[in-house]
Amino acid sequence: MRSHHATNDVTVLAHAEEIPGIGHLPVNAFVLHAEQPVLVDTGMPARREELLDLLWDAVDPAALRWVWLTHPDADHRGARDDVLAAAPQARLVTNFIGMGILGITRQIPPERVFLLNPGQSLDVGDRTLTGFRPPLFDNPATCGFRDDRTGVVFTSDFLGGPQPAAEAAMADDVGDLPEREVAAAQQLWATVDSPWVHGVDRTRYADSLAAFGTPDVVLSTHLPPARGRSAAFLETLTAVPELPPFVGPDQAALEALLAGFEAPAQRPASAGTRANA
Repeated sequence: MRSHHATNDVTVLAHAEEIPGIGHLPVNAFVLHAEQPVLVDTGMPARREELLDLLWDAVDPAALRWVWLTHPDADHRGARDDVLAAAPQARLVTNFIGMGILGITRQIPPERVFLLNPGQSLDVGDRTLTGFRPPLFDNPATCGFRDDRTGVVFTSDFLGGPQPAAEAAMADDVGDLPEREVAAAQQLWATVDSPWVHGVDRTRYADSLAAFGTPDVVLSTHLPPARGRSAAFLETLTAVPELPPFVGPDQAALEALLAGFEAPAQRPASAGTRANA
């Protein structure tokens, strides 16, 4: 993992998770340095310690006020409990569905939760954060947000795309990567992460993309920070409903893959070799 600044007031806690057959998926958390600091998502469970080291270098746990969980999938909630334990003032921002899903594994005291629906806003002192449901998502509790002071948009899984190498997945800016590779990765990820997109009403889907707008800076959990690319991204995703659905490897493919990792059988020693032993 590594940290870097996406903007003057946003720190990226960047990780790349290798997914066989897919690529290296960026898994980002963000610290928004508002008057009341906000952590956006909490990373992978297996990377909790690394994330916490970077997080507490970026913000004092006593000062952290909000943990905005864009949705309760494992790659977004990994260090949730550790963060809430270390940051006594912090409250978890989610919605009713999100709280229900999170409660399956661990109940969160209601006084540590702030329920917010798409379209509602959170006042964090020097700005408000307005929640929205992205055009594409994999979890019904998904809620990204717009920073109403800076215009920066946090999109959760939306606009994500796996990269061919970890270094690319943790790049400072997606503009440093080849545009065609990024576009292909975003289309692949859309079919993997939102398989329902193939059955949507095309007009309503186009309307949802148009409603997203063209913010200058977009911060996705699964893409390096992007500046000035929104229009191109939306054009790329317009075609997704018509693309072939993603079909993952089946059992035969898995067995073939595993067979390739098996050590070759040792050849029996020759008679001469045995005689000289």
